[in-house]
Amino acid sequence: MRVPYQQLQQEFKRVLLGLSFPEDKAERCATIFAQNSRDGVYTHGLNRFPTFVGHVLKGLVDPEAEPECLERNGLVERWDGHLAPGMYNASLCMARAIELAEQQGMGCVAIRNTNHWMRGGTYGWQAAEAGCIGICFTNTIANVTPWGGTDARLGNNPLVIGVPRAEGPIVLDMAISQYSYGKLSSYSTDHEQLPVPGGYDNEGKLTTDPAKIMESQRGLPIGFWKGSGLSLLLDVLLTALSGGRSTAEITKSGQESGVSQCFICIKQPHLHAELIEEILRYTKSSPPVPGEEVFYPGEKSLATRNENLAQGVPVQEDIWQQVVAL
Repeated sequence: MRVPYQQLQQEFKRVLLGLSFPEDKAERCATIFAQNSRDGVYTHGLNRFPTFVGHVLKGLVDPEAEPECLERNGLVERWDGHLAPGMYNASLCMARAIELAEQQGMGCVAIRNTNHWMRGGTYGWQAAEAGCIGICFTNTIANVTPWGGTDARLGNNPLVIGVPRAEGPIVLDMAISQYSYGKLSSYSTDHEQLPVPGGYDNEGKLTTDPAKIMESQRGLPIGFWKGSGLSLLLDVLLTALSGGRSTAEITKSGQESGVSQCFICIKQPHLHAELIEEILRYTKSSPPVPGEEVFYPGEKSLATRNENLAQGVPVQEDIWQQVVAL
């Protein structure tokens, strides 16, 4: 089933207005949810929307709250999100980082006490489409096992890097687990096994069963010990820069709310576009394995976007009807 992009966005906005979201905030949040599905990240678009509504109803997300700048130190600012909607806070913080970069060449905004930003790539695209290099990361509740450990102690702390490009930005949006929990959910819904082990079951055994990993909340870090170290350092940076909650504190609370995030922008008038194209051409010249193709990060997202704008956005019908009934 496909739904026109504009209809999807308007349904999200209607529901948010009914939850006491101010007009501009409802518009921004609805647009981000719709864009996520438009670009093929359905797990953080329509499919996540009912969960987001539930968090609003539980008081984990405050629809009327506004982020506040607590401290300015040259290129670096520290903000408090006051538990406002995560995608709203994140888009404002990236916009501020872009503004700082346009003024001074670089900007960094760290925010504490915010909420899930949904698709992290949204803010890499935001920076790249503004002509900036964007780097952003967030911490989460513990759902990744540190290398050498048996229980989850690390967050699946996503890292996003966006680079502007005339033919379409290069945007890396990667979870620190081998599979994001959204991807695990997709495999589980389709009753498919993972191509390679993605985590541990409750008995501590590596498994390709997505449902068992979601049940144990023990994802496997990318690159084994390397991903483990990267997740830890991202959490250290986020907590030190924002003065906010670490993965440990988020986990102790029992709810993935009040997380910490960081948004960095670099403005460089001359990015040597010809050198970027040379890198992409060389990478894509590798002979593909049978049935596969070499893509750069963000390439498939742009193709999916164009297809879904032309044909309508694919929706899971039961979730779509659930949203329409809200």
